Amino acid sequence: MEESTSREKILKKVRDALIEKTETPYPIIDQDSSVYQDITEPLDVTFAEALVKIAGKFVYCENEDEFTGILKSFILEKDWGVLFCQDEKLHQLLKLGGIPYESDTEAILDARIGITRCESLIARLGTVMVSSRLSPGRKITVYPEIHLVLGYTSQLVPDLKQALANIKKKYRDNYPSMVSLITGPSRTADIEKTLVMGAHGPKELYVFLIDDSIPLT
Repeated sequence: MEESTSREKILKKVRDALIEKTETPYPIIDQDSSVYQDITEPLDVTFAEALVKIAGKFVYCENEDEFTGILKSFILEKDWGVLFCQDEKLHQLLKLGGIPYESDTEAILDARIGITRCESLIARLGTVMVSSRLSPGRKITVYPEIHLVLGYTSQLVPDLKQALANIKKKYRDNYPSMVSLITGPSRTADIEKTLVMGAHGPKELYVFLIDDSIPLT
């Protein structure tokens, strides 16, 4: 009986609380303003600084010719081997630069280095947004131990919000099956608090940024 009475008391309090509505203590909540401070540096500088802080490597290129020249020298100097690429638009660029590449899907298991384009470069975070639309499948951003990303200054956005808006505008109702954010090389410190690079994906990340704001002459 006592238990039933206690239950009834609790239910009565709940009913009374539902009947007697109280004013919210925070009637005005600004959900549109950014929680971040404004970015004062140019977006390319902000992105480069953020990327380097998370162990990524940044390479600025004035144009596509400079990009292929730098990439070719990197491949030779660092002994990277054959580049793996399944992006048809990148194939054209690599051919013009005289850079050999492998595109056979089975070869990805042995590929040391892979290259992709990106959807956006998020300046504040030093993050690269990629999608399955830019390259067949998803393995190329995971299997090779070195991931190269080619981006353009026109793809720089301040924050994630703008990057997601660009994806929505670009693909409308036909979204990619995968949209992923890459923030530096893959890493983990789960085992004895020791940082291990390349635990679940590439252990090196290079972002080549081509300045497409400069008009071609």
